[in-house]
Amino acid sequence: MAAGLQLAGKVAMVTGGGSGIGRAVCELFARHGASVVTTDINLDRARTTLESLETPGDAASNHQFHQAFALDVSNKVIVRNLVKHIAELYKEPASVLVNCAGITKDKMMLKMDEEKFDEVININLKGTFLVTQAVSQEMIDHRTKEGAIVNIASIVGKSGNIGQCNYAASKAGVVAFTQTTAKELARFGIRCNVVLPGFIKTPMTDAIPENVRSQIEQFIPLQRQGEPSEVAEACLFLASKQSSYMTGSQLEVTGGLSM
Repeated sequence: MAAGLQLAGKVAMVTGGGSGIGRAVCELFARHGASVVTTDINLDRARTTLESLETPGDAASNHQFHQAFALDVSNKVIVRNLVKHIAELYKEPASVLVNCAGITKDKMMLKMDEEKFDEVININLKGTFLVTQAVSQEMIDHRTKEGAIVNIASIVGKSGNIGQCNYAASKAGVVAFTQTTAKELARFGIRCNVVLPGFIKTPMTDAIPENVRSQIEQFIPLQRQGEPSEVAEACLFLASKQSSYMTGSQLEVTGGLSM
């Protein structure tokens, strides 16, 4: 293993790893020596990410170095079974977790139906809770040293956003959940931090009409959308020893956008 790899020897689990920020996190973590477990509701997308991951030369023949699994983060039983399977597969639990799984179901609040509201909360907030609970329990049971959990929220979790009452509420919840979890897990040596991306080029933003994207960019001091890789770099920092004295922190990756 080459020197300087920040996650060498670590098992890293990434939810929502089939596209966007999740895929960028998987690719960056793999380049930094982690054994990456990419999970996604869509197994085909997770496998596509898996095929893009670098594998160290001395592990090229080891099919267990990186893995891909389907995962519905809102289902407690499925989450717990997969987390235990990962611990058995690697003979240790994931010591790094990045919760990227998230969806949008946008509509003005007065026209928002309960089903769309619940669906976003179940994936974005409840899913983050279920995966974090399962993974951190495995870390504690195995006395994992230097555990790191990174949750992906959004700048709209701080400011709100028109047409996104469900999404903004879910991401505000992720921020508060992270801060509370950080306090509770610190005594076990597990750090929990949260990244708040701004307007990032992902499948979510690709659905926004070009004229609307251009208008949004005018309010970004750096005058452009962010790249998923730029958010991934923030996740790498929070997952590595470089942030060893940080827990409960909020790291904004917005190009200066404050909504």
